[in-house]
Amino acid sequence: MTDAPAITAPAKPRVRWPLSLIVGAGLTAVVLATALLALVWTPYDVEAVDIAAKLTAPSAAHWMGTDHFGRDVLSMIMAGAQNSLIVAFVAVGIGVGVGTPLGLTAAARGGWIDELVMRGNDLIFAFPALLLAVMITAVMGPGAINAVIAIGVFNIPVFTRVARGAAQGLWTREYVLAARTAGKSKALISVQHILPNLMSLLVVQAAIQFAVGIVAEAGLSYVGLGAQPPAPSWGRMLAEAQTMIGFAPWLAIMPGLAIFVTVLGLSLTGDGLRDLFDPRVRRER
Repeated sequence: MTDAPAITAPAKPRVRWPLSLIVGAGLTAVVLATALLALVWTPYDVEAVDIAAKLTAPSAAHWMGTDHFGRDVLSMIMAGAQNSLIVAFVAVGIGVGVGTPLGLTAAARGGWIDELVMRGNDLIFAFPALLLAVMITAVMGPGAINAVIAIGVFNIPVFTRVARGAAQGLWTREYVLAARTAGKSKALISVQHILPNLMSLLVVQAAIQFAVGIVAEAGLSYVGLGAQPPAPSWGRMLAEAQTMIGFAPWLAIMPGLAIFVTVLGLSLTGDGLRDLFDPRVRRER
């Protein structure tokens, strides 16, 4: 008599991490680690002026050279990463915190509330993002806080549209209809059943808007409406370098590379998260 074959549980399918997510997360981690390191250490004091060492080319003493005041460019880029990441993070937080509830409310209520919310979105979208930010900071005055508000205001309609569009499709699902039959309010259904199913979509959009926030912050600082001296800023470093690019190109190249690497990392992370969470993409793989 032979033994019956052992019954084994089916193996769980392996999650294949998208290459774009791996590369993007790696680049983003490097930028984040640099910003955190700058909290406790930089090669030189970012506010220290050394006229004798001004416009020094990259060397063993100053890996990324010095600017026209003799300040170490590497130290300024490390410290500037904090400002850029904080501004972008808080601005995206404003967009998520305000835009998501508005989108959920518009999808749940419909009617004139939906119309009012969407027309308000259209009003904000009528202005280009950077122009809207320039208008707000020009009225409220330059500074990092006003830059956060300006970028955050533009993020609100982005997340409102994303949340509303996805929520409208979920309101026809069976589990939502069952919750309504059980007597749950629309607000409770939105929090308990709709919002959890939107989280992956919101995370992907947040990563993309994070990259947009980095560019917007650099743009505002470039025109003098972002973080003010002596706080280091990548955008202001580019603005100060434009008259010296002929004989000190590293002053523009280094902050430009910092912005490029950060935006590339966040964009790849957003694309990778979208591919990871999208079941259609997973099936194709």
